[in-house]
Amino acid sequence: MRVTKFEHAALRIQQGEDVLLVDPGSFTAPLDDLSGLVAVVLTHEHPDHWTPEHLDRILRAAPGTPVYGPAGVARAADGYEISVVAPGDVVTAGGFTLRFFGGTHEVIHSSLPVIDNVGLLVNDEFYYPGDSYAVPEGVEVGTLAAPLGAPWLKIGEAMDYVLAVKPRRAFGTHDMTLSVAGKTMHRQRLQWATEQGGGEFVVLEPGESLDV
Repeated sequence: MRVTKFEHAALRIQQGEDVLLVDPGSFTAPLDDLSGLVAVVLTHEHPDHWTPEHLDRILRAAPGTPVYGPAGVARAADGYEISVVAPGDVVTAGGFTLRFFGGTHEVIHSSLPVIDNVGLLVNDEFYYPGDSYAVPEGVEVGTLAAPLGAPWLKIGEAMDYVLAVKPRRAFGTHDMTLSVAGKTMHRQRLQWATEQGGGEFVVLEPGESLDV
């Protein structure tokens, strides 16, 4: 599989001719090259992970593409056909086997509601937790897309998360809220955490890809 990182949390995953899009949100530039699209996954309802504008553009280019997300996404995206998934579900889309984990978004503050969030495991190799520290129990993660910065994220907790997952390889995502200096610092911390488990940390800028 080839994983391409875009701005913030958006990911494009390609297996052969099949393409999967994950979390195209408000910090992400319009995505093109949608040929071969077999599914879209939205891990949760926050606008930095999906917008109507992105979905409209995607569905115009690839009509009928299934969109998967937890119940909170279905409620927020009223008027769109969302296939609801929950932790423990397994879905096949083209050449992809999608397994879902977690269930809830990390707490931002006690004044804000805790919403649905699903972590996504693709072909038992690539894992992206959305806005959570959900560990895919019983899975040896080949490549982890690890959150770098967020209102809910403390870098020490993000390091502990990487230590718990023990991926063979990791790169940072969810990073548009950080300055250049902040990204560099947080990447260094997650690099250390990845290396403690014998893994390799890779730096990906928007538009850059990694074969997994």
